[in-house]
Formats: sequence, structure tokens, C-alpha cells
Amino acid sequence: MNQRNEPSFRESVDLMFNRAVALMDLAPGLEEKIRVCNATYTVRFGVRLRGQIQTFTGYRSVHSEHMEPVKGGIRYAPSVHQDEVEALAALMTYKCALVEAPFGGSKGGLRIDPRQYDEHELEQITRRFAYELAKRDLIHPSQNVPAPDMGTGEREMAWIADQYARMNTTDINARACVTGKPLNAGGIAGRVEATGRGVQYALREFFRDERDIEKAGMSGSLDGKQVIVQGLGNVGYHAAKFLAEEDGCVITGIIERDGALFNPAGLDVEAVHNWIRKHGGVTGFPDAAHSAEGAAVLEEECDILIPAALEGVINLSNADRIKAPLIIEAANGPITAGADDILRAKGTVIIPDMYANAGGVTVSYFEWVKNLSHIRFGRMQRRQEEARHQLVVDELERLDRYLGDAWSMSPDFKKKYLRGADELELVRSGLDDTMRIAYQSMRTVWHEREDVHDLRTAAYLVSIDKVAASYRAKGL
Repeated sequence: MNQRNEPSFRESVDLMFNRAVALMDLAPGLEEKIRVCNATYTVRFGVRLRGQIQTFTGYRSVHSEHMEPVKGGIRYAPSVHQDEVEALAALMTYKCALVEAPFGGSKGGLRIDPRQYDEHELEQITRRFAYELAKRDLIHPSQNVPAPDMGTGEREMAWIADQYARMNTTDINARACVTGKPLNAGGIAGRVEATGRGVQYALREFFRDERDIEKAGMSGSLDGKQVIVQGLGNVGYHAAKFLAEEDGCVITGIIERDGALFNPAGLDVEAVHNWIRKHGGVTGFPDAAHSAEGAAVLEEECDILIPAALEGVINLSNADRIKAPLIIEAANGPITAGADDILRAKGTVIIPDMYANAGGVTVSYFEWVKNLSHIRFGRMQRRQEEARHQLVVDELERLDRYLGDAWSMSPDFKKKYLRGADELELVRSGLDDTMRIAYQSMRTVWHEREDVHDLRTAAYLVSIDKVAASYRAKGL
């Protein structure tokens, strides 16, 4: 259990914000303008289910409109409440500013356990929730653009997009009212994996700088690093899968709601993922030790710890026992403000949530642009790219014939070089570039300012400075 003096999620966000602005010189009143939530809407609506009317409570919080539209996911969970939604909306503001996505911050939530309803019932509930938000312009391509979050996915986003289109039959940009849609409903290649892919790109950028690696008391590259992942949902699964398959990491622990698996030799992420889908949890999975007390595995020896589920899992009650020298926050707010103080004092390096899980909103931005431009990425330039590459290959083949055995093209060079980039490759390229530039902006502050000792403070300083600049440009 958390200790009684543990700050709430919203208090943690405010404490971390305050720690950063204390190092800034903002105009009087601007600090409060940036910190406070502009508006939070509570909607209560009824849906006739199973022979009776059931009433549901939902929220949509708008934190900052320094840029519009505002952007942020909609989560379905029985624990959803106003403070949580407002804290998440604030994080979205700073996250969008950090990765230079042209959005303000927003967040939504519906107090519901989606596992208690079948697909048809969930569609009825989602459509009614979307109706309540859309008629207040809380879903709108140019004002407020939701996305998936915990408990929601492509399916729910498709229902929301269709509901908005039914209500706005002449809006040519209706598909841009929400992101995270399926490909056949206006989505974009790579969106489902985007947040997990962003975690991978963040770690790659971290390991490109010897100074960063040394601060964590580590050495070498990602290859062979032992990783524990808490939560094998969409984000945790993709992050673990990519790190294991493409970067040589060894996934030694996977923590889920019914306990944890641990194997120092490494776990097969795909096999565990399939087991969870079939059995609803990790219990009974072969080839690994199972611990009923999953939270204890957070404290096992590893190189990198990836909390990828709920907020507050690392708190005052367990922070001093966390052994990982490097933690990357794939979830929102997994480390409380109190735990953050303890970990920083120990020298633990934390790659903060507002940066680490920004892959989702980055690719959502690409999807929104795609929807507004009404054309998929790569459609105009791909074949022209291939034609230009063909000219180079033709010249190389002529040289090959002229030189004979003295020189030849590498195997598969022609096939690889001639292939123009498709939408998925362009999305990955854009995401990689975004994650690199955002990290570099934090790294510069972290290493060059003597009063900044951690990446979280650096991230807040970079993002708050950008939000403040936007407000100043508006004349505030």
C-alpha cells in the first residue's frame, strides 16, 4: 500500500511543474496560467442496456489552448475521476510542446469497466459518449481531437469518428476529428505500435551519448541489456517486442495484474503476449517462474525498468528498493513525486513520461495531417523516388559490366535501393526524427545547466518555455 503522505497523481504533476518553474523567469501570472486547467466538462448520460437505463459518467478536460486543436486520449476505466483526467491533460500540454506537435493538451475518460460489456453494448455507450462530447465541440477536427488510451483502441475510435460524421454530414474533414482509427477508416500505418516504438527510439537515443550512459552507471549499448516490463498491454508489448527482436535486449521480467513472470535467461515476448490473450493473465505460463506478488518483481535486478501500465506503481513504499539504474516511463505518471525524489537521490536515471510515451501523439499528429490533406503519405513521391534511384542503379550496372570481376554491387543492394518509402517507413522515419530532436533538447538542458540534475526537470523546462512563448505570441 502507498504511504498516507503519498501525493496524488495530480499533485505529483503540479509538484514536478513547480520544481521546474522555480528555475525559470516567467512573467508574473504566466506561471499560473500555464499550470491551471482551462476547463473540465463532466457529462452524465443514460443508455438503455439489458432492459434498463444505465447512467455513465464521463469527462473531457482541456488544459491549455495555447495551440488548437487540443489533443489527448480517452480512457475507459472504473477508476477514472476528474483529478486524474486533469493531470493527464496537463501532461499532454507539456508532451505536445516537447515533441513540437502543434496541439494544446486535453484528456478524456469514461468511468466504466469495458470488460463488463459486450461489443454491441460498448458501441452504444461509446456512440452516446461521443454524441455528448461532439455537440459541445469537445470532439472536433479543429478544436479537440481525441485518441485511444487505456481501455480503448482502434474500434472505439472508428465508432467515435462515424458518430461525429453522422452529426456533421457536410464536414469534409470529419475523419480528422479523432486519431488512432483503423487503416480502413482513415487511420495511418504504424499508429497501433507508435507509443511502444517511441519507447524504443527514446532508449536508442539515450544510448547514443556516453555522458548519459555514464550518469546511469552503465556501459555499452542496448544489446544484452536486461529489461523488466510492467504491463504487457499495447505499449509494453510493442516496446518489449522491438527491444528484444531489433536491439538484442533480454526481457527478464513481465508483470501483469495477476502476478509476474521472471526468467534471467529471457522471456519470449510473443509467446507471453499470446498466452495473456488466451488466458487473461500470465498465470500458468510455462518456461518461467511465476510470482503471485507481481509488484515485487519491480524490485528485481535489471538494467532497464519499463513501467507501462498505471500511474503510481513506483511510490514511497517501494522506491528505495528499486534496483534498476535506468527507468523509462512508458506509462503516464508511474513514478510519484515522492518516489522521484528518492530515486534521484540514489542516482537512478529516469526518462520521463512526457517524453518517453510521446510516440503515440506524434503519430497521431501524422494521422491528423493525413486526414486533413486527404492523401496517404508516399502516394505522390514514392514511384518518382524509385525512378531517380533507377538512374543510379543503371549507372552502377554499366560500371559493373565495364569493370567485370574487379567490382560488383553488394547482394540485395539493387532491391533495397530501388524501393521507395511507403507510409509505414515514412511514419517511422518521422517518429524517429521527432524522438531524437526532443531528447536532444532535454539532453542539452540536462548537461549544460548546473541547476538541472535530471531529465524530468529538463523536459519540463523545455516544454514550459515553448508554451510560454506561444502565450507571449498571443499577447498574454
